[in-house]
Amino acid sequence: MNELARSLFPVLNVLGAVIGVFSITMLAPLAVALAGGEAGAVAYDRAFLVTLAAGGALWLATQRFKRELAPRDGFLLVALVWTTLPAFATLPLLWRLPGLSFTDAYFEAMSGLTASGGTVLTGLDDMPPSIHVWRHLLVWIGGMGVIVLAVAILPLLGVGGSQIYKAEAAGPLKETKLTPRIAETAKGLYLIYLSISAVCVIAYRAAGMSWPDAFMHMCSTMGLGGFSSHDASFAYWDSPAIEYTAVVFMLLAGFNFSMHFLAWRRRSLAVYFRDVEGKAYLAVTVSAALAIAVFLWWRGVYPDAATALRYALFNVVSIATTTGYASTDYAQWPILAPLVMLFLCGFATCAGSTGGGIKMIRAVILAKQAMREFVRILHPRVVNPVRIGEHVIENRVIFAVLAFMLIYGAVIIWATFLLLLLSDLDVVTAFTAIIACVNNTGPGLGQVGPAGNYQGLNDASTWVCTAAMLVGRLEMMSVLVLFTPAFWRK
Repeated sequence: MNELARSLFPVLNVLGAVIGVFSITMLAPLAVALAGGEAGAVAYDRAFLVTLAAGGALWLATQRFKRELAPRDGFLLVALVWTTLPAFATLPLLWRLPGLSFTDAYFEAMSGLTASGGTVLTGLDDMPPSIHVWRHLLVWIGGMGVIVLAVAILPLLGVGGSQIYKAEAAGPLKETKLTPRIAETAKGLYLIYLSISAVCVIAYRAAGMSWPDAFMHMCSTMGLGGFSSHDASFAYWDSPAIEYTAVVFMLLAGFNFSMHFLAWRRRSLAVYFRDVEGKAYLAVTVSAALAIAVFLWWRGVYPDAATALRYALFNVVSIATTTGYASTDYAQWPILAPLVMLFLCGFATCAGSTGGGIKMIRAVILAKQAMREFVRILHPRVVNPVRIGEHVIENRVIFAVLAFMLIYGAVIIWATFLLLLLSDLDVVTAFTAIIACVNNTGPGLGQVGPAGNYQGLNDASTWVCTAAMLVGRLEMMSVLVLFTPAFWRK
């Protein structure tokens, strides 16, 4: 057996286990379909059995190659999981929605699992409830990361998860652990995730949603994915109470879940006040919402300050946290406002949150590094380390952030060029579509704005956007490292 096979088969063994676990999630829409007497419930039966059989067969066929994964195995596994699971997630969509192409179904599944929220579907109000449950459940699972869930389960199969977690975790300081064992960390994070999710459902119901809508929008709020069961998104309710409820939970989901975990474990809110990244995230997001509210009132978009604040707060927080909900067609606002919102989606969320983008911690490090360079110009011999709170940031972390930003910019530029090459889209639509997909935000501007979706893209353009969502969700490096010769060198 050659070296490639010896390296690949242990990864495929774990992939088979993850696929098998993922099949269980299909029982949720199956139960909804059976309870509602839907004629197409058999689609979920078939999807569950096919996924379980495929995962089980792969796991059994590679069982004798099982071993502890090396660091490079973690990167390969993450990429395989995030490309394979959407393929199986398409099965309920393809069998339950006749006429949907595989390209569009894969885009929809990738959008859900990456918590992006872009959609190719219309007529959401008339779709079967089971489809809505499946789409929203994908966002909820993808919000914290399928891999983190697997890390909590795979130790039971004799496979450790430290390498996988390091490849999947968001942010430049991903080595930090909350508990001594990675499985305990994953379980702790999901306990917090489940707890806040339960409160979110109750809050939505109390604000005026039905129980089914409350559950589904909890999934896409906590996952910061933005899927809705209505074509009009939150404009369907036109309810300030529901919108303000969403704002609270979007902001909570945009925080580093490590902070929620530590606050719960220490029974203290002090951790939030000591978190530099969290304070910057909240300050930037809320300040931008207030500034845009004043701008909209000043430009006469809304007749009074209270109305301007309502619409600005909800939509700015939605886009800044990469959720993607809309309560109005903000593309009709003066162009400065939606452009600022799309700018915010690139960095406003925290590392360790369910949001996308480069994360606020990188933005803070870049800003501090820029200020250090200004000081160095004036005082070449000064010792002026970059600090985050009480911690000195090592140069290797700063270099990694700079490299990340170079790749981030290059991916956006080249993907935009590719989209323009493969389609007849206007430059605003193409550029904002890539921005929205790379940052896992969902809506952009133009044809893919809040009043439209990605349905009008041709197949080639849809695949470009799908790849952009994948690369963005795994923060560039974890995917692109697979295309370097050094990765495959013995």
